[in-house]
Amino acid sequence: MSKFKFKLQKLLDIKIKDEEESKLNYTKAQNQKKLVEDNLRNLELNYEKYSDISSVSDVVTQKITINYLASLTQSIKVTNEQLEREKLTVQKRKEELIERQIKRKSLEILKENESNRLKKEEERVEQITNDEFALYAHIRKKANAS
Repeated sequence: MSKFKFKLQKLLDIKIKDEEESKLNYTKAQNQKKLVEDNLRNLELNYEKYSDISSVSDVVTQKITINYLASLTQSIKVTNEQLEREKLTVQKRKEELIERQIKRKSLEILKENESNRLKKEEERVEQITNDEFALYAHIRKKANAS
């Protein structure tokens, strides 16, 4: 059997490289989204922790706590917006990854089909050769028997 050489192998290699790059970008986007989610969770925990200002006795501390809570509220709002952007980025990266996987798989299917076609053709030629050998052996046997 001859060595199979796929004509589009370089293109397939490029598609594999692109897919790996997309996987990396997708993972980075997921990690960034996770960081933003963790930051948001911490801000919300801090807000809950300091939201009960009735336990604070003096007015100055209450005023500082109210200002801190206002700052936390603003930070939570900004972080929520950032989280939405990160979710969109993750979705975009996921779609990009899926698209690149489809392109790679399409080329791999072409490669497999071409390989199977070549293999079947070689098997057909081998079968014809074997049939010819069997025919020659049969003719020789018949000629020797006569």
